Amino acid sequence: MSKWSDDQIKYTDVIKNRLVSATEFKAKCLALLDEVGEQGGTITVTKRGRPVATVAPAKQKPWKSTKGILAGKVKIVGDIVNFHMDWDAFRDGENAK
Repeated sequence: MSKWSDDQIKYTDVIKNRLVSATEFKAKCLALLDEVGEQGGTITVTKRGRPVATVAPAKQKPWKSTKGILAGKVKIVGDIVNFHMDWDAFRDGENAK
């Protein structure tokens, strides 16, 4: 492991399965979470030598762009740039319901 700063330790080895005491996990929680997120693997947190929790990376769905999602599914009818709408008639129609 290599020092990151005086109070934070960055674990440079790939984490596969690792046991960490609850005290150590509490002290280094954010650094350990960053490492699990970046490198994978699991951390088993122990209290008095007994496993109490397992920390593993969350399964993430691949990001899919919304660009072009409606291509071929929407039909534009009429002029959508220069249109006139009679808002008063529209409001009257809604109030009649």
